[in-house]
Amino acid sequence: MHPVEEIRGEYSNKLKGKRILLCITGSAATVESFYICRDLVRHGADVIPVMSEASTRILHPDIMEFASGNKPVLSLTGKVEHVDLCGERGVDLVLVAPCTANTISKMALGIADNAVTACVMTAKGSGIPIIIAPAMHLALFRDPSVENNINVLKKQGFIILGPRMEGNKAKLIAREEIVENVIRTLGRNDLNGKRILVIGGASAEGIDDIRVLTNRSSGRMGLELARAAFERGGDVEYWHGWIKVSIPSYIRSRSFESVDDLLKMVESENIDKFDVVIVCAALSNYVPRRFRGKISSMIKGLTIDLDIAPSVLERVRKICKNARIVAFKAEEDAEKIADLARDFLVKNDVHMVVANTLSSFGKDRSEFWIVTRKRILHKRGSKEEVANAIFDLL
Repeated sequence: MHPVEEIRGEYSNKLKGKRILLCITGSAATVESFYICRDLVRHGADVIPVMSEASTRILHPDIMEFASGNKPVLSLTGKVEHVDLCGERGVDLVLVAPCTANTISKMALGIADNAVTACVMTAKGSGIPIIIAPAMHLALFRDPSVENNINVLKKQGFIILGPRMEGNKAKLIAREEIVENVIRTLGRNDLNGKRILVIGGASAEGIDDIRVLTNRSSGRMGLELARAAFERGGDVEYWHGWIKVSIPSYIRSRSFESVDDLLKMVESENIDKFDVVIVCAALSNYVPRRFRGKISSMIKGLTIDLDIAPSVLERVRKICKNARIVAFKAEEDAEKIADLARDFLVKNDVHMVVANTLSSFGKDRSEFWIVTRKRILHKRGSKEEVANAIFDLL
C-alpha cells in the first residue's frame, strides 16, 4: 500500500471516487502544488500530477509521486497520456495550479506543445471542467495580452481563481479556496443559481461605551451553513456578529455588532433578492439602556435596565416575501423542543425551524431538531452534517 492511503479521506470523502489531473507549471508558487495535492487526497480524491519541464526544476517529480501515489506525467509518449487521461472517459476535473502567464497564453491560443497544454486542450474538447489558478509577477498579469488571454479562457468556460494581489506580485490564491472550488465544481450543484443569505454569530449590545451584553455563540453553525451552500453551488453571503471562527476568503461576508446594526443592513441591502435566508444568529432578546461614557467600576449593586429588542426575523419575513426563511431556536427542555419549534414556526410563518439544546453552543457536535410543516428530523452530528441536512430538506 502506498503511504498516500494513510491520509486519503482524512478530512472528508467529498472527493471520493473523483480523479483529478493536477497540472503544474513553473512558477515560484510551484512549491504549493505539493500541499494542494495532499489536501485533495485528504478529501478523498485520486490525483494524477502532470508537470511542465520548468516545474520539474523547482519541484522534483519524486515528491509529487509521493504526494499523490501516482507517477507524474512529464511528457507525452506512445501511451498518448493526454487522450487516456483527458478523453471522454478520462478524469473528472483538470486543475492547473499554479498557472503561469506563458501557459495561460498557450491555452488561449490553442497551443499544445507539452504535456500540460496537451492535457488541457484535450480536456476542453472532452467537456471536462478546467480550473486555472494563475500566479506570476504583477507586471505580467497586467500585460494587456495576458489579460486578454484570461478573458478568452473565461469565455471558453475555464474557471479562473485569483490571483491574490500582494505588493508587486499576483500570487496564487489560498489553497483552501482552490480545494473548495474543486469540491464545488464536482459537487451536487443543487443550489446552482440560488442566492442564499446566512446570518450568524452573536450580537453585542452596548451597556456603556466600553462594555457589551453578548452570548457564547461561536458563529460556527453559520459558517458551516455558508460553506455547505458554497460547495453545493449557491451564491452565498454570510452576515455575522461576533464570532470565534475564521471566515475563508471564498465566502463573501459582512459584519454587524448590535441588533440595530443588523436591522439597518436588512433594511438597506435589498435582501428580497435572496432565495433562502437562514437566521441562525444568537441575537439579543433584550437591549440595555445605554450609559454614556464608562460606568464607574466603584459602583456597588449596579442595576442595568433592559428593553425588548426588535425582531429581526419578523422584519426579514416582511421584506423577503418569496424567500424560504429558516429560523433557529435554542431551548433547554429536550423533551418539548420539537413541539416548541413547531409552535415557533407557525407563529412566525417561516419555512423551517432548526431547534437545538443549550448544550450545542460552542460545541463541534450537536443535537438538532429540523422542523417543517410536514415533518420533524431529529439529527445528531457535526455542524457540517446538520448544515447539509438543512439544505437537503430545503
